[in-house]
Amino acid sequence: MSIIKTAIIQMAVGEDKLENIGKAGDYLQKLADQKIDLAVLPEMFCCPYQTKNFPVYAEEEGGTCWQLLSDMAASFGIYLAAGSMPEKDEKGRIFNTAYVFDRQGRQIAKHRKMHLFDINVSGGQSFMESETLTAGDRVTVFDTEFGKMGLCICYDFRFPELARLMVNEGAKVILVPAAFNMTTGPAHWEIMFRQRAVDNQVFTIGAAPARDPAADYISWGHSIAVAPWGNVLVQLDDKEGYTVQTLDLGEVDKVRRELPLLAHRRSDIYTLCEINSK
Repeated sequence: MSIIKTAIIQMAVGEDKLENIGKAGDYLQKLADQKIDLAVLPEMFCCPYQTKNFPVYAEEEGGTCWQLLSDMAASFGIYLAAGSMPEKDEKGRIFNTAYVFDRQGRQIAKHRKMHLFDINVSGGQSFMESETLTAGDRVTVFDTEFGKMGLCICYDFRFPELARLMVNEGAKVILVPAAFNMTTGPAHWEIMFRQRAVDNQVFTIGAAPARDPAADYISWGHSIAVAPWGNVLVQLDDKEGYTVQTLDLGEVDKVRRELPLLAHRRSDIYTLCEINSK
């Protein structure tokens, strides 16, 4: 089976995390008659994107929000890439964490954001995730009935080594819950998703929050799906909404066969290996 019907949900994020979870459920209910296979939610979809909020909103794995999302996946019989949310571990550390649930509501993947968004652009955005977050240290690839998929979070996707490591482990789709801002979004959002797709001959999927001009951190929006040839399949605007795209993973095999970039790598000269695999 290589055809996967995928919904990308671009939702507004409010201050009440349970209301945000409920809104995600409302979108899934709207999509129920379309018989989707996979739904992808945005980065920090249940928590306003501010460093001070992350410890306040954080829950341990298996907490209330985790359980509600697991139940949604099972109720609708879909794979749910549940955006990302603040996670607290047993040591009290806070992570930006993405969970994936299968059609039975079982957790099949967990990714902790590896690269923390600490930037200060002159005349633009300044943000310091490391004020409250701890970085993850694992490359995340998971199995589905359609094939392997990779998972990373926003700033992670800027690092081409990480995308290639996921592809080396068999990923044909890379899912990216993300929240680019009004400085980085116009400059880099589309070109980055297209370039990662071209370099790795994979589908790339970016799910972002809708834009809220009144927020302290304003999301660029523009959730996107790109094919292995680098063509944009769909790109939303900045408003709330969703899109449903049918991905044929056979296209990955076709592109790799016709333009065999991965086969032509000079592994006799250069190599890329995962150091901190656990």
